[in-house]
Amino acid sequence: MSTFSVKTKNDALWRPLYPFESRYVEIDGFQYHYVDEGPTEPDGVERPTLLMSHGNPTWSFVFRDVIKAFRGKYRTIAVDHIGCGLSEKPSIRKYPYSLDRRAEDLRKFVEKLDLKNVALIAHDWGGAVAMGTATRIPERFSKIVLMNTAAYLSDRVPKRIRLCHIPILKRIMLQGLNVFPRAATKMATEKGLSEEVKAGLLAPYDSWSNRIAVCEFVQDIPTSPRHRSYETLKTIQEKLPTLADKDIALIWGMEDWCFPPEIFMKKFQEYYPNAFVRELKGIGHYLTEDAPEETIAAIREFLEK
Repeated sequence: MSTFSVKTKNDALWRPLYPFESRYVEIDGFQYHYVDEGPTEPDGVERPTLLMSHGNPTWSFVFRDVIKAFRGKYRTIAVDHIGCGLSEKPSIRKYPYSLDRRAEDLRKFVEKLDLKNVALIAHDWGGAVAMGTATRIPERFSKIVLMNTAAYLSDRVPKRIRLCHIPILKRIMLQGLNVFPRAATKMATEKGLSEEVKAGLLAPYDSWSNRIAVCEFVQDIPTSPRHRSYETLKTIQEKLPTLADKDIALIWGMEDWCFPPEIFMKKFQEYYPNAFVRELKGIGHYLTEDAPEETIAAIREFLEK
């Protein structure tokens, strides 16, 4: 076990919402945090292992209600990508913070734990990471749940995200002032967040050094063929059809300004025309915060159909 943990002045606010044992595995020398709840041995009924991949600027905390809802019946695992949540936060000199590396980290995690019959649940840029992994080891995955995400090249990058690509601004705004995570607690939700939830979402990103991943996650969104992750995302996109034999669900908060359904969900439907679809009306990008019960019900319906 590692000694990595998050300690903030608001620790007492959010910890009760996240009552899980922290586990760590070493991936290429870095401590990779995850929670692993629920039965690991079958009870006579074959069920998939649920594996959750978060985006930016969140962490496994965003899946806490999903974990609680399913851990009685399914093995539920939620990871923190390197630099995020309770995982190690190396400097950019030691870790590249690229899409390819993150997909490889998750691949190595799946193989180290020898996970099979995996039901992937991915949100935001965690979808690109997770689909990058799934296209590399498709035999490990049986079901895929995609929520307000993308895993292909797109010209549609919001101006407020493009601003974060400007070198001086990104360091001042994202690492210095923590603008991106703080803004997301307001802009990514239609119904608002409690102080406890805000504290939980912000807790791991409480200093300049602890916000490196937030900054680099935004920087890693390809905006031109010259971008470091352009070819990686292009390869993931080209391989998306190889996952068409899996059971796939698209569960979408329909008021999402970052991944609007008429662009991003529609694109996934072109790849997966037989996908299970649930449109959550009046719900924003943080659908697990705006509508946890509806999101969980949709996931349960998909898993048990």
